[in-house]
Amino acid sequence: MSFIQYLRLADTMARMALRADAARYFLGYIWWVLEPLLWVGVFYLVFVVLLGSREPNFLIFLATGKLAFVWFSKTVSQASNSIINGRGLVGKINVPMTLFPMAVVQEGLYRQVSVFIMLAALLLSDGYVITPTWWYLAPLLLVYYILIVACSFVGACLVCIARDFSQLITLGVMFLLFMSGIFWDVRNLEPDKAQMVMDFNPLAFILDAFRQIMMHNTPPDMVHLLTIGAGFGALLCLMVLLMRGGSHYLALKALTS
Repeated sequence: MSFIQYLRLADTMARMALRADAARYFLGYIWWVLEPLLWVGVFYLVFVVLLGSREPNFLIFLATGKLAFVWFSKTVSQASNSIINGRGLVGKINVPMTLFPMAVVQEGLYRQVSVFIMLAALLLSDGYVITPTWWYLAPLLLVYYILIVACSFVGACLVCIARDFSQLITLGVMFLLFMSGIFWDVRNLEPDKAQMVMDFNPLAFILDAFRQIMMHNTPPDMVHLLTIGAGFGALLCLMVLLMRGGSHYLALKALTS
């Protein structure tokens, strides 16, 4: 299978999954945008209405972080179970094991496009403007995409080897939800602590970069961003090699799980 055929097949699987998912609900595709908005509304109610947060523009701050984070959280969580969920096909056709998490990644990409469009509209409606600094979103989104694909491949392998990892991944995503600066500003920490969080938690840096670009018209640290991209790019290449070499082992584990 050529790389182009691989991408087309992953894209076809993603589109079919999207149509099937939309057909299950009365509101269909509207849930793509409505669900993350409801999450933002719930957290806004808790942190602003109940806890009385005085952070200026907290709704925009919260929406930017949460709507960017949901791309990672939903994609990695679903992709981690993709090989196990696709074991009916694993036993019938010979395809790369990476195809299953990749199809989920593409599905998440389609959903996130509408979410980011809605986020941009929310920012514009609140008085923010699109500036040339927004061009920095292109490399930021590329690095974020590479990170998501790499983590999805790792999760899919781990869950295929032992189903217990599914529970650990869920807990890990929840941990990152509270440790990545979604409800609080990383930059309000002491400089040493802020730098440590961004160094050891790439998601914290990426979410902060979205806010710096879209809210504060400030470019991100490109050296740090490229370092993250190179690191997760190397991890992605390693996972492709491992999943290709261990395809029979992963298929057997999926079929016997």
